Amino acid sequence: MTAAIVHGGGITAAAAAYGGRPQDWLDLSTGINPCPPDLPDIDARAWHRLPDRHLVDIAREAARDYYRTGAVLPLPVPGTQSVIQLLPRLVPAGSRVAILSPTYGEYARAFTMAGLTVDAITELDAVRPEHGLVVVVNPNNPTGQLHAVEALERLRLQLAASGGLLVVDEAFADGARQGASIAADAGAKAGLIVFRSFGKFFGMAGVRLGFVVASQDHLALFEQWLGLWAVSGPALSIAAALMRSDVAAISDRIAARKAALISVLEAAGLAVAGGASLFALVDDSRAAAIHDHLCRHHILVRTFDYAPAWLRFGLAPDAGADARLRAALAGLLR
Repeated sequence: MTAAIVHGGGITAAAAAYGGRPQDWLDLSTGINPCPPDLPDIDARAWHRLPDRHLVDIAREAARDYYRTGAVLPLPVPGTQSVIQLLPRLVPAGSRVAILSPTYGEYARAFTMAGLTVDAITELDAVRPEHGLVVVVNPNNPTGQLHAVEALERLRLQLAASGGLLVVDEAFADGARQGASIAADAGAKAGLIVFRSFGKFFGMAGVRLGFVVASQDHLALFEQWLGLWAVSGPALSIAAALMRSDVAAISDRIAARKAALISVLEAAGLAVAGGASLFALVDDSRAAAIHDHLCRHHILVRTFDYAPAWLRFGLAPDAGADARLRAALAGLLR
């Protein structure tokens, strides 16, 4: 069996190794908005009853307007991780899978565990005729690389001509520049599936909610494979309310937190090599020592076994946390 991948957010394990209470650690290891909006009011029936169809419909309509998907109603799913596990079922028989890499490791793991051959490619032009499904995370995690919609459309056409599929993971697209999302084309054009994350931008990863934008045939398959009541009533209610709200304040807060993080990192002399709205990627030969030093100060950042010089820093929630990170990094430099 393929080994499990270590992701960010492992505060319990970090506290066990370095001491302290988990709640006292500063977790900068994830790409999640640390300043979530207030929870909207939730009808008590959402907790009491199974999620009836009208809750699903309201969330789908809100997602359609928020993601600007036209006639396509995005399908709510219990986190995009749940549908990553289903992708091997869509790979045409006898074909290979290509993943633009390095990127989120669960894609390769899901295909490999299904017995499929996976090719890690570093550019879109490396896709070959034998690739029946291609995954592009856009913006990429952890590098932040952003591919133009026009380039993705050319790749979609190339794949669709032979019955292949392009899967675009837009988990971090909420904070990308306007026009960076290809979600509006999913469902209207053949051979395209788009994943969107709710919890990252809205800072509510614990509700485990994502959306799939695709053709009606593919949406029906995902819905069938996930089974009844896959997404909770409270999650659907929260998504419908927040996606209908004015999100400008959320975007502004994220931008301010990102600017503060960059300021701290640059003051410490760390080279920011990439990133997206919710994280910054540092490339430094001392990465292992920096990670260990920060853990001793009960601050957790993300390491990468395939890139030992990389560290990913998520956003700190406030100025006090910025100061805590700044002091810890200054201690390392001394």
